[in-house]
Amino acid sequence: MDTAFTRLVGVRHPIVQTGMGWVAGPRLVSATAEAGALGVLASATMTLDQLRDAVREVRSRTDAPFGVNLRADAGDAGDRVRIIIDEGVRVASFALAPSRELIAELKDVGVVVIPSVGARRHAEKVAAWGADAVIVQGGEGGGHTGEVATTVLLPQVVDAVGLPVVAAGGFHDGRGLVAALAYGAAGVAMGTRFLLTSDSTVPDAVKARYLAATVKDVTVTTAVDGLPHRMLRTDFVDSLEKSGRTRALAQAVRRAAGFRRISGLSWPAMVRDGLAMKHGKNLSWSQVLLAANTPMLLKSAMVDGRTDLGVMASGQVAGVIDDLPSCTELVDRIMSEAEETLKSLELLRAAR
Repeated sequence: MDTAFTRLVGVRHPIVQTGMGWVAGPRLVSATAEAGALGVLASATMTLDQLRDAVREVRSRTDAPFGVNLRADAGDAGDRVRIIIDEGVRVASFALAPSRELIAELKDVGVVVIPSVGARRHAEKVAAWGADAVIVQGGEGGGHTGEVATTVLLPQVVDAVGLPVVAAGGFHDGRGLVAALAYGAAGVAMGTRFLLTSDSTVPDAVKARYLAATVKDVTVTTAVDGLPHRMLRTDFVDSLEKSGRTRALAQAVRRAAGFRRISGLSWPAMVRDGLAMKHGKNLSWSQVLLAANTPMLLKSAMVDGRTDLGVMASGQVAGVIDDLPSCTELVDRIMSEAEETLKSLELLRAAR
């Protein structure tokens, strides 16, 4: 299927596997790329050396294009951009709007820049700064999310910018891809659907929790870091919501210490990262620390399998997913479903 997005990044299918922390590693990304979609490495949970090694591992597994996702507000974002450039990565995606300078540095050497946005004004801003495309996530999407549904946000952004727009939030099959194309998108991005594949390294017991979830088991909470965060509702999430400030601060300090050991960040650096994620919100100190070490909460579930001690970011589509295909099986299925849907629409038109 040929769209403005597939032509831009050089993939066969207009599908993106998003950069999920602790989930989107070399195995998942290379499997996605081999399936003909765009796999995106999640770099926020990697050191600089780990990022370089991960990029090289993906390159050793596939010749297909892939991308790296960055946190634009990270203190070492510039260093990560230089790794992307040095290693010849095709695409740089950003969880937040990158600066005009970072966009220019990447584009000067031919790297495709694709920020993720959650509002029309943000899409307009990065488009004016030179972004090549945007991923637009509606409120159905997992992780940090907004309030506007994809079906409302997507056409707004398509109408506002003259760039390829990739739709995220609520997509898991070929019918969704066709719907996104009808709204004017050039492709879809999916996180939870790729997390729930056999190529994902998430522990089987955690995948089982996702597969058992209903739509009502996916909630939005601000208890983790003060920002709206869509995830599976668990006893741990309930405990965070019920914790008083003293208990929450104690939990945050303990987990922040663990993340500091893994990441090598200093306490001042962690606090700076936490404050950078406030986005104008009035966060408590416990929330600032939790914002800085949210990756540790994700690691507990996504790597260690401790659903009782971690959080499981999730899109609402978890409630309608019931299998674990390989990335190739998933992408092939989505494209087949899309073709069948398009044929059905053609028959409707022909019957008039």
